[in-house]
Amino acid sequence: MSLSVEALQGSHVSSYDTQKTGAAVDPKIPDEQISQKHVTHPGEAPDGGIRAWLVVFAAASVMFSTLGFLLSWGIFQAYYEENLLLHTSPSTIAWIGSTQYALACLPSLATGRMFDLGYFKIPFFAATCVLVACTFLTAECTQFWQFFLTQGVGVGVSCGIMWNPAVVIVPQWFSKRRGLALSLTTIGTVLGSIVFPVAAQNLIPLIGFKWTVRVFGFILMATLGTANVLLKRRLPPVNIRGGLFNFNAFRNKAFTIYCISGIMIVLGLDTELTYLPVSAVAIGVSKDFSFYTLAIANAASALRVSFGLMSDKIGAINTMVVMTAVTGIATIVWPFAKNESQLIAIAAIYGFSLGAYVSLYSAPLVAMGQMEDAGRRVGMFMSLIALGGAAGPPISGAISTATGGFVAAGYYSGGSIIFGVALLLVARYLHLGRLWGKF
Repeated sequence: MSLSVEALQGSHVSSYDTQKTGAAVDPKIPDEQISQKHVTHPGEAPDGGIRAWLVVFAAASVMFSTLGFLLSWGIFQAYYEENLLLHTSPSTIAWIGSTQYALACLPSLATGRMFDLGYFKIPFFAATCVLVACTFLTAECTQFWQFFLTQGVGVGVSCGIMWNPAVVIVPQWFSKRRGLALSLTTIGTVLGSIVFPVAAQNLIPLIGFKWTVRVFGFILMATLGTANVLLKRRLPPVNIRGGLFNFNAFRNKAFTIYCISGIMIVLGLDTELTYLPVSAVAIGVSKDFSFYTLAIANAASALRVSFGLMSDKIGAINTMVVMTAVTGIATIVWPFAKNESQLIAIAAIYGFSLGAYVSLYSAPLVAMGQMEDAGRRVGMFMSLIALGGAAGPPISGAISTATGGFVAAGYYSGGSIIFGVALLLVARYLHLGRLWGKF
């Protein structure tokens, strides 16, 4: 999934804004009660300062190493199809990437709850070690099941353990400038999704696939080592009733529809990123340049900073609705590109618009509950959208194999995205109680 997630932008709701003493109570989720025993309130978010911006830098390093790395899956898909897994079908190979996307979301159910309870540093460090080790092990793999276990399961789970804390921790340090701070955080995703494909394109011919992947391992060791040192929470842990999976949250109809929308959008969101290099070769683009199409799409999403600022002005869902609809249209149009220039233009539009959902998808969750419970709420959402992340690329691969092209796969994935956008409008209506408003 292209799903960074990765951000809690667009909402300035804070438990300390609504009540100066005690915890905020959200009438939409009445059964979530905060245990007030031994809880202290450190005051308003600083909205700046060296410590806060170092946290942003650390979170960006996490995004670079997790979502940025995962969004580079297309380079592995293309290389495996043409070299190491030559006799394995594209849809089967795609299960490695889709498993990564799904498992990057699924552990959030546990890690979000653990973060709320104060368990953060040790799981984060352990996941760092697993991710680096699995990356080095990938260089030694030769068979599908080996790639699936190390790259699909190992890399996916470890990314998922680290992703959620990075998503939740930055809003603790920023309130009025939250959109800007988390937009800057997601720049790490952009850089990772550019660096890894470009590095692969240039290093594989020089040092081979094995040493290229080992170089990736050393890069991850450095970036995640920095994140382990600098990433720090500001608010104290608070135990909110409800357990690991809080079903009371789904009494909020807006939250329920928003989760269904996320599943549908993610079901189609990663198709173009996964098969872009393969489709480029199919229309006559050189293999040497095909990897760059992925880097171009990811580079275009660097403008996602503007979406963060826009969400602070008009609301996260309002921003996502417009731009994610463009993503769906670009996905439908993508298979109709006939030459390199058309493919580059479509990839750039797709990558640019994709940045809105990837940056903002978590923002509405802040307004749908209490800040103290944000980790669990985001974790539930990400675990649910993992269903779409797991199924999307393999389904698209099976459709393209059956039809002999990507046109039907484009209709399927683009249609899923646009249907999810329609559900976003429903979620906004249910939350606001009217057809239009900032949210």
